[in-house]
Amino acid sequence: MTDNVATGPEADFNYALQILRNSQAEGDLCAHTEIQPGIALHADPALQVSGRWRSPAGRLLELEATAGSEGGWFGLHMDLGGLNLSQAGLVGLACRGTSPSIEAVRACIRSGRPEGGFDDCFFPKRILTHPEAASHLDALQISLQQDLPPEAPWRELILFLPLHSFRLDLHDLRLFAV
Repeated sequence: MTDNVATGPEADFNYALQILRNSQAEGDLCAHTEIQPGIALHADPALQVSGRWRSPAGRLLELEATAGSEGGWFGLHMDLGGLNLSQAGLVGLACRGTSPSIEAVRACIRSGRPEGGFDDCFFPKRILTHPEAASHLDALQISLQQDLPPEAPWRELILFLPLHSFRLDLHDLRLFAV
């Protein structure tokens, strides 16, 4: 998974991830951490998250997070713009990652409503990471998802991260629509 060959509605998103994969950036974690335009970490302030993030060349993101207290949410938010799914039957994601201990990450597509608010449509499988690098593939049949309208004013792909201290390396991530 080194080249972006997507030409569908998800191509801009995959291109933004390719820019991150090709960069060498790092920084500190806090309740709101911008990685690059359109990609940010958002944590419940009650979680008191701290730590570091890195994007070494050839890898998407390495996270070392420390939870200072209990909180309700911590997510990697990735802007999908107004991703139009009206001509697609499936939308899915493929990723590869690792972590020193077993971690479970939930992925969802958040779709904005024209009147305000949003709907979250969760992928059925959790992304599991462990010491040996593993690949993950999951898809949603759009017509069967009540919380995934074919058209929306805005969308995000969100990876809901653990609510405890963890280390997680996300080697690659791609979105596809067919």
